[in-house]
Amino acid sequence: MRNDEALRDPVAAGLRLSTAGAAPDAGAGSMPRALVRLFAVACGLSVANVYYAQPLLDALALDFDLGHAAVGIVITATQIGCALALLFVVPLGDLVRRRRLMTVQLVLLALALMAVGLAPAQPVLLAGMVAVGLLGTAMAQGLIAYAATLATPAERGRVVGAAQGGVMVGLLLARVLAGAVADLAGWRAVYVGSAVAALALLVALRRALPEQVPETRLPYLRLLGSMFTLLARERVLQVRGVIAMLMFAAFSVFWSAMVLPLSAPPSSLSHTAIGAFGLVGIVGVLAAARAGRWADRGLGQRTTGLALLLLLASWLPLAAGPSALWLLVAGIVALDLAAQAIHVTNQSMILGAQPEAHARLVGCYMMFYAVGSGIGAIASTSVYAAFGWTGVCLLGAGLSLAALLFWMAARWAHAHRRQGARCTVEALCRHNTPAMKQD
Repeated sequence: MRNDEALRDPVAAGLRLSTAGAAPDAGAGSMPRALVRLFAVACGLSVANVYYAQPLLDALALDFDLGHAAVGIVITATQIGCALALLFVVPLGDLVRRRRLMTVQLVLLALALMAVGLAPAQPVLLAGMVAVGLLGTAMAQGLIAYAATLATPAERGRVVGAAQGGVMVGLLLARVLAGAVADLAGWRAVYVGSAVAALALLVALRRALPEQVPETRLPYLRLLGSMFTLLARERVLQVRGVIAMLMFAAFSVFWSAMVLPLSAPPSSLSHTAIGAFGLVGIVGVLAAARAGRWADRGLGQRTTGLALLLLLASWLPLAAGPSALWLLVAGIVALDLAAQAIHVTNQSMILGAQPEAHARLVGCYMMFYAVGSGIGAIASTSVYAAFGWTGVCLLGAGLSLAALLFWMAARWAHAHRRQGARCTVEALCRHNTPAMKQD
């Protein structure tokens, strides 16, 4: 029966099969708090590997003879790895025993981190960065899915929220940790130390996580194909994905280029000081915590519009930031608040479109994120080399404006379609009313 259904509609069948029998019964015992914390820490440590390079770009440029226009390729390489993970690795969680998959991924992640830390030349560095982006992303997203599957329905929101919180904290603190370690022991120590941490995490996860037997019967290639079908069918995913791509491109423009003017005279800040600006972003993330609740109340569009306006306005204080650090701090808070509010609202609206497809919807949505972040990284350093910090801020503001205009156009198109449908229904009613009276 299931095989016949899969042949007729592989997308719907795959979604049902990937979730069938995976969740514990509602009456099962709740997840221990220690395990919840382990999931959060593991997610943070995994995703941090993808972002360590951002405050280290000047050191990498010096060691590998990369100009300011070219060094952004390092960040782009990690984002390429992110995209590959979302497309080809994350879906494996539906087909392979999760604990075994985590073991293989962590061993490979440790090897990739060592390769970056010991890289003698640019090709090895870039290949290692692709692998780090791929495996770090696959681990973080896989752990979130793992946590959701192990949790009972009554606690799933709390558990997944803790894991997602670990991702955000890891993303923000990665810059601080990388900058501090680089100042003490050089940038290579960041990656060698993280390789050791990955192996320690492997031991902890192997001891704490129970084994899971996958329920999915779909072939791997058909499972991958279902993601592209979702991209083609889900208009909410399409619209929110483009908004996310533009927003994350603007976000990456700032964070990828920020180190370049701050490390140069007259600021000449250390890696530790530059990385500490990541702590400022936590304020914005915490302030955006209510965005998901507003979306649940039907205020997602209003939240998006206000957040996009704030994203655009944040570039004004950021433009003056290198010469006035308090303006830079204010701009970072506004930028991170806007970006997180948009991100949370996007996810809330996408996951409400087709609840049974959560895992693949998130994977598809995060592909837009990876593309936007990669484009923003390479564009920002190229623009900085040609036009300086003013050019970077104009680029970020232009991307923010493009996101706002796209959202407005999508809103107009949606309202136009609704009006057209309403007129069609009214015309049909008027046409059928006389015939009904005659009958």
